[in-house]
Amino acid sequence: MSNLKQLPILGKTIASIVNDESNEVYFHCTDGTHYRMYHSQDCCEDVSLEEIHGDLKNLVDSPLLQAEVISSESQAEAMAEIDKPLAVKIALTQKTKADPDGWGPEESKTWTFYKFATIKGSVTLRWYGSSNGYYSERVDFEEFTPRKLGHPMLQK
Repeated sequence: MSNLKQLPILGKTIASIVNDESNEVYFHCTDGTHYRMYHSQDCCEDVSLEEIHGDLKNLVDSPLLQAEVISSESQAEAMAEIDKPLAVKIALTQKTKADPDGWGPEESKTWTFYKFATIKGSVTLRWYGSSNGYYSERVDFEEFTPRKLGHPMLQK
């Protein structure tokens, strides 16, 4: 089962995007708002940004015409709903390790796709999460205020 929802950044113009390689992506908008996409690590789950399909530069300096997220326990189902051409291009791979990180077998898997588009092009960010079924595999997208000095959003 999947669910599709619009993101609050829809219609805004992004001034800069920071992908700091730590499974967090930051968006700074021209109206002064800031957003971040991340997973709040708990204990015994593994959630990571697996792939960025498209060029993040296409999302800068042009209003967002599409900003949505879909997550599903079925990668094929989520991909088919968010981007049918992309669903054909990406091989359907599932982690098959019996015990990926010593936490017990993967009993739960979640694929989360964030799809953004401007007149310049589109970008899909594919996240994958797995756990023993007890811990959240959710990827969050939220507005925030970068307060601490040296934060990636303050350097743009």
